[in-house]
Amino acid sequence: MKPWKNMLLSLTVSVGLMASAVPAFAAAPPEGFAQTSVNLNGKKIDYAAGEALVQKGTTLVPVDLTTQALGIKLKDNKNGTVRVTVNGKVVTLEAKSKLIDGIPFVSLRALAEVAGYDVRWDRKTNTVLLVSQATGQAARGFLWEVQNGPTTVYLVGSMHIADDSFYPLRKEFEQAFAEADYLGVEIDLSQAAGEDQQKMILDMGTYKDGTTLKDHISAATYKELGKLLKANGLQANALDKFKPWVVETTLGSLKSSEAGYEAGAGVDLYFIQQAVKKKIPVIELESYESQLGMFNGLSDKVQEKNLKSVIDNFDSIEDSTNEMAEMWKSGNEKALLELTNRVAQDPEYYKALLTDRNVGMADKIEGYLKSGKAEEYFIVVGAAHYLGKDGVLKLLEDKGYKITRK
Repeated sequence: MKPWKNMLLSLTVSVGLMASAVPAFAAAPPEGFAQTSVNLNGKKIDYAAGEALVQKGTTLVPVDLTTQALGIKLKDNKNGTVRVTVNGKVVTLEAKSKLIDGIPFVSLRALAEVAGYDVRWDRKTNTVLLVSQATGQAARGFLWEVQNGPTTVYLVGSMHIADDSFYPLRKEFEQAFAEADYLGVEIDLSQAAGEDQQKMILDMGTYKDGTTLKDHISAATYKELGKLLKANGLQANALDKFKPWVVETTLGSLKSSEAGYEAGAGVDLYFIQQAVKKKIPVIELESYESQLGMFNGLSDKVQEKNLKSVIDNFDSIEDSTNEMAEMWKSGNEKALLELTNRVAQDPEYYKALLTDRNVGMADKIEGYLKSGKAEEYFIVVGAAHYLGKDGVLKLLEDKGYKITRK
């Protein structure tokens, strides 16, 4: 496996924690504009630099961030003419974009309707509501069942970043979840943006000894990073305070977001939100601290190698993320196994990302199976944790459990 694809694996089958690693700051609306919030299928769209803007009754939103949130691709925006790709077709918006404080904005309704969303207004909360019209073909995904006496455990292989094309899920997922007494996940991603979690990123992922990124990677890698950041509208030293693993994962998250894949649409977060509605307990197999520690514990050599690989292959990340998404949606177990096995070509990364964590996950799952109670557990972890000689399924089979693909 090419080293840069290791980063993609961490995003798609681990948590992709770094999407919020670089802090954002709210701003007041420009003169002549009011602000409003936008909710997409019940979840607020975070515009980072403020809310959506309202001018003379028209809600205007940043073109780039909103196309990402809606799961469509921005083709181009030339002279105010916005073209987007929806279901493989290029569509030109009737509404023109306009620059506001240097950022292109466009009518939210124009974008939302071509993307297949109904636009509604909640006067009480001053919120625009976008509700998906899409039905789509149910994704195959990865689902297994394990039983021990009266106890049943469903094992779901997640992709932690996704888009609307992943939904609706197959009825087998929904039926199994409907019967669940517990939802198990790697970590509760609904809490990932909390103050304590952000403090952990800063504590682990930044330098405290007066040095910066420039002092810890080669001059050549640092120079190439600076060029990449400037080409994407940032200062060359914008990420200097962060360690290589934070910079690497942040770059990957940003590029995957351009392709429309977001943690907010991930399979595990989808079920976490459903669990909250059903009021069933969410149990964590790992901790936020342990996952950050896994990245932070990688050697300097591996951290720089992964960072350089992402820089060198930055423009290819979108295509490869699309390939992984198709693998998940088609439930292609052979492709998943091949992907998982290739990670082993980097022993240190393989051990940290998969091997060690798989053992802990399998032990916890066995604990649930041994409860002796007529209970059902619905466990959602990254898909790559399940297959291969060191995978969770093999570890459970070695303990004597029979596993059935659903």
